[in-house]
Amino acid sequence: MKLRTWFAVAMTLSAALLMTACASLPPQTGRVQTHALADTANTRLGTAFAQSEAAHPGDNAFHLLPDGTDALIARVILSETADRTLDLQYYIWHDDLTGREMAASIMRAADRGVRVRLLLDDLGTNADDQFLLALASHPNVQVRLFNPVANRTFKKLGSAAEFFRVNRRMHNKALIADNQAAILGGRNIGDEYFGASSTVAFGDLDVLVHGPVVREVSSAFDMYWNSDAAYPIDSLMRRHADPGALEGYREKLDAYLLSEKHSPYVAEVRERLASVIQQRDTEFSWGQATLLYDDPAKITRAPGDAEGHLMSQFKALNLAPDTDMLIVSPYFVPREEGVRWLRSMTSRGVRVTVLTNSLAATDVAAVHAGYQRYRKDMLEAGVRLYELKPVASANEDRSAKKSTFGSSKASLHAKTYVFDRKRIFIGSMNLDPRSVELNTEIGVYCESADAAVQVADGIGKNIDRIAWRVELRDDSNGGTRMLWIDTDANGSTTELDSEPDVSAMKRAGIWIMGILPIESQL
Repeated sequence: MKLRTWFAVAMTLSAALLMTACASLPPQTGRVQTHALADTANTRLGTAFAQSEAAHPGDNAFHLLPDGTDALIARVILSETADRTLDLQYYIWHDDLTGREMAASIMRAADRGVRVRLLLDDLGTNADDQFLLALASHPNVQVRLFNPVANRTFKKLGSAAEFFRVNRRMHNKALIADNQAAILGGRNIGDEYFGASSTVAFGDLDVLVHGPVVREVSSAFDMYWNSDAAYPIDSLMRRHADPGALEGYREKLDAYLLSEKHSPYVAEVRERLASVIQQRDTEFSWGQATLLYDDPAKITRAPGDAEGHLMSQFKALNLAPDTDMLIVSPYFVPREEGVRWLRSMTSRGVRVTVLTNSLAATDVAAVHAGYQRYRKDMLEAGVRLYELKPVASANEDRSAKKSTFGSSKASLHAKTYVFDRKRIFIGSMNLDPRSVELNTEIGVYCESADAAVQVADGIGKNIDRIAWRVELRDDSNGGTRMLWIDTDANGSTTELDSEPDVSAMKRAGIWIMGILPIESQL
């Protein structure tokens, strides 16, 4: 490269860095606060749920969504059924088939007069600002970004310059229709979460709820929506969308969805949707519910400050299982405190089972480096430890796939904890330092044996086939060695003496990463 070219590149980078350093977030003085509507009992959803809620006073209804296609259909149905309000809060929203289908669904809701409030994490979503501006130009749509990067032109440089602020993210996932029904859980909006991706399928879990807890979900949404960290997109961009931008986006969106009309996935969704509409009745289990969520101001406090933390609320429940506990967490870094907690249960005779990602299945290798540091301690404490296989058995049938978290090119993404097969937590919180201390999370604790048993059995009956069992064995030198037990569809087992399905180079890289002082960021 010529000297003149080098000089031009250096000047451009210098100018970008200077602009990034000088960038600041706009004032929030002109922002209007809005809140959930309370008088929605006469909506279609309110009317549909009225009789069953009257028959279960004070209780809440739970319908689990372990299947990705069903989880997408549930969201579309709520969006299409909403009469007055639709609130959506997500960490990731991809511009792919399912992301665009959800975008089209909320635009249809806005077109028929529904007030739509869309709250997205700025870094997690990394959405196109021009699209968000266009969407927000709809008279019934408001869009806000949580804890955004100030410099919108050089966003990556800006996020690096503002690392200590923007390192704190909103990891929440929630959809609320008419303040009458809500979907909470682990899924973001994107093909990999709904079974539409050809490269990776996240095994995940959501719960569709209606009853009194929905009003609490709406209150939590309002707290985030009106927090100091939520910036309207037009305020952040310091301008409104260009005239015609919304119609231009509509045309592109409609053309894309039309081109996918005959794809196998869309055909399956259409067939399943028709079946759901025809059946009409959705099975719900009933019980008490407690909503747990982080105060959005968590991102402004020191990581060690537990004020307003979901984990503090979780501990206040004083959960002490008597017989068994199932932990499903894709990113699992228990640290020494967590190992002591697990040991306190196994020492009382509680059967503790942990399902997490294997190194071959995880999509965040750095987290595995933190997890493996505590693997031996957990095994010595008597924990039954399983690591998800990246590819499910070729012999498993369709019904088995739909009832477990295993699928082709699988990676675990569900975050759920089952206590004594009677109570269950479903939400966005991993058991790792990032979820506990840095990001914000939300989830619902359901006192429902039916829901708890559905998850416990769905995993327990298949866990040896979809995951490697990790064990410690005595060796000839008087020490111990770690083994991975592989069980095939016929029940035959094979013992492996190193992490399966990964190269020695990758194992070495994870070992090196494990000695770096990065655990607090995992």
